[in-house]
Amino acid sequence: MAPKGSQRVVNKIVAENRKARFNYEIIDTYEAGLVLKGTEVKSLREGKANIAESYASDEDGEIWLINSYLPEYLQANRFNHEPRRRRKLLLSGREIGRLRSAVNREGMTLVPLKIYFNDSGRAKLELALAKGKKLHDKRESEKERDWNRQKSRLLKDNG
Repeated sequence: MAPKGSQRVVNKIVAENRKARFNYEIIDTYEAGLVLKGTEVKSLREGKANIAESYASDEDGEIWLINSYLPEYLQANRFNHEPRRRRKLLLSGREIGRLRSAVNREGMTLVPLKIYFNDSGRAKLELALAKGKKLHDKRESEKERDWNRQKSRLLKDNG
């Protein structure tokens, strides 16, 4: 338990997949728990993680996070974990059913957006149900982003 005077960091984002919003059209988001080993949690608390190339998959009625990178915890010695192991996601049965049907019927993808610690200090993953963007959609997103930048510069300069 933390001493009375100290403040815990709330909703600290550990890893974020910034390319996901560019490459995919986000339909819906879910908050999922992660099944982690002790050394993985310690590595996350140090702020070391990468989910840029990871994805989630439905296997045997469970959702798994695949290809996420949590580096080994240096002080763990021989009790360390594998950095790229598959990690089980904790979702309710109803949410798993919804995700499963969307992926199988509608051809959507499960993309992790960010890993963070919630108010009670538990590691959570924001999982998105997404549809891949076509090249022209990506160009449109880029044009819109550039226009917003120019607009903010003009407003800043002119008053």
